[in-house]
Amino acid sequence: MFEADNQQALNLYLQDSIDYNGLDSLARLWPNYKTDYAPLVNLAKEKDQPFIATNIPRRYANLVYKKGFEVLDSLTEKEKSWIAPLPIEYDPELPGYKNMLQMMRGHGGENLPKAQAIKDATMAYFIAQNFNPEKKFIHFHGTYHTNNYEGILWYLKKLIPDNKYITLSTVLQSNINELEKENTGLADYIICVDEDMTSTY
Repeated sequence: MFEADNQQALNLYLQDSIDYNGLDSLARLWPNYKTDYAPLVNLAKEKDQPFIATNIPRRYANLVYKKGFEVLDSLTEKEKSWIAPLPIEYDPELPGYKNMLQMMRGHGGENLPKAQAIKDATMAYFIAQNFNPEKKFIHFHGTYHTNNYEGILWYLKKLIPDNKYITLSTVLQSNINELEKENTGLADYIICVDEDMTSTY
């Protein structure tokens, strides 16, 4: 959830230079931060582990959604340091991106999956930049970013092709005793959650 331009604020929090209120003022925290993300950040802080802000600043993803990849060329060098190096590779034929257009019934046009792709490419880039082959890198993101081994993983395999990757997806079902056909094969491990479980978003 953390965007790359929030890394400095995140580092200050991890180093105890600012408290939660300071982080909330300096970084753009999601409404469900306290319930869903704070425990992860605080665990990293407690264990003195790095926590990497990998996502593209949402304003740039919104620009891509409105005007396509080309708009990113007008960013300053500092702004470009918060996204994957341009131009990014993009395959509109990847099933995840094609399905996105179908799910939205054409709303958003061809730029909708491009906005998703610049997020995926940026997260993959910052994972690769901060990856230590002697350690494990655990990345938390919405399942659509790696379902069916696409999205972030597609870009990561281009950056670090010989690495070992494991994906995990969470699905909602009315019956949690048997995985529905549409949910099979999404990831290496699939957590099946009752669809009536309380949602925080």
